[in-house]
Amino acid sequence: MTSTAGTSYTLIPNQKYRRSNRRSRQRCNILDTDSQSLSALGYFKTLPLEIFQMVLNYLSVKDISMLSMVSKTISNRLINYISTPSGNRRLLLQDFHNLELPGKREGSYILEHYKSLGLLLKRCTLLLPTKDRLKYIHKILSEVSCFKLNGCPSPLHCLGLQCYGVFLQILTAGWDELECHRVFNFLCELSNLPRKVQTVVSSKPGSARKLELRIRLYCRSVLLNHWIHRSDSAFWLTRILKPWPMVNQARLLYIIFGPVSSLNGHVVWQKMIEGPTDETSLKGLADAIKLLYDTEAREWTADDVISLVDELSVVPREWLMENNARLLILSGNNICFTFMASKAVNGRAAELARLMVFLALVCEKDLYCMDWTVKMMQKVCKVFSTPGERNNFLQCVENAFAHMVMDMLQAVLSGDRDEEDSSFLNLFHLVNAQANFHKEILYLTMRSNSNTV
Repeated sequence: MTSTAGTSYTLIPNQKYRRSNRRSRQRCNILDTDSQSLSALGYFKTLPLEIFQMVLNYLSVKDISMLSMVSKTISNRLINYISTPSGNRRLLLQDFHNLELPGKREGSYILEHYKSLGLLLKRCTLLLPTKDRLKYIHKILSEVSCFKLNGCPSPLHCLGLQCYGVFLQILTAGWDELECHRVFNFLCELSNLPRKVQTVVSSKPGSARKLELRIRLYCRSVLLNHWIHRSDSAFWLTRILKPWPMVNQARLLYIIFGPVSSLNGHVVWQKMIEGPTDETSLKGLADAIKLLYDTEAREWTADDVISLVDELSVVPREWLMENNARLLILSGNNICFTFMASKAVNGRAAELARLMVFLALVCEKDLYCMDWTVKMMQKVCKVFSTPGERNNFLQCVENAFAHMVMDMLQAVLSGDRDEEDSSFLNLFHLVNAQANFHKEILYLTMRSNSNTV
């Protein structure tokens, strides 16, 4: 009994001691959390919040970005600072129309500022889910009207969309494709881009010129122009085009990359129809086609790209064959050959022969090597399954040369001359193209004969 009572007597105080120890540990944890929060601020813990924010006004955006990496506590304080009116005024510069700031290269200062701001917000929101990051950033940037698709009254003379583009490029660099899909969907929701695209691709070309211009500027400046790696550019261009049928993809591609007026920036829809154009008018389209044909654009097959080129050549109506040929040359050997091989496989020998003649004409006009055209014809000849089909194609090439010379000669003899006397000049180029084309074939034949002797 005595020992039992002693045992029970010694157990009760121990239980009380353990309970009181838990309470004391809870109090210690609270104190430790507060002290950790304060210690995470370092020397800034002695400063009132107002003084801390005044100190930030003396730091560059890059320095503030570095400071945000010190601790989560400081990062939270910086997020609060960015949301304040003084932080907004300091960080959201809006000199988008003042392109010549004193001592700065044209536009470079504000673009560099928004690159730094993109890095700052990337670091401050690092621990948030993508959806929350985008909502917070939209809340910060929503008051900047020049960041919106229809926000600026003078979009051709504004750097707003370019600043928004470099900001997004820095913000999303390194994000995986799923997150970038969310970013694109978020931007589409904010700008109502799909509905606006639907309007321009389903209406008569040029009937909504201002909207065409704004879509072009938004897609290029915000989504496409600032990427370093081709795979990133291909990803964003695919996001823009893929939701639409092929015929609308071609229209949209022309709106974004086609030729525009130097006076008002509006898309020139008749450029490819009314007469031969130059490389400058086609370079943007050719670069976009090459981008989609590259291996980085995993969602596009060769057939997809060739079909897109085919659709593009009738936007808004059938192009002049010379412009088709020039686009194929600018698009590169692989695309040019694949396009021509598809015609050979589908039995369109006469159309293919005429295209071959225009390739020779463009090479003559633009001073490309004519042996490239001959080598391309050799490759295409190998696509035909029988000697009869190949010989028919070669005969079609000669017939096409003859018919084109006669047509141009008739235009010269008719006496309808313009100021540049273009009909005679075209005939001159075509005759020279035919001579140089056959000269390269003779060289090739003589070399092969000498090798067999």
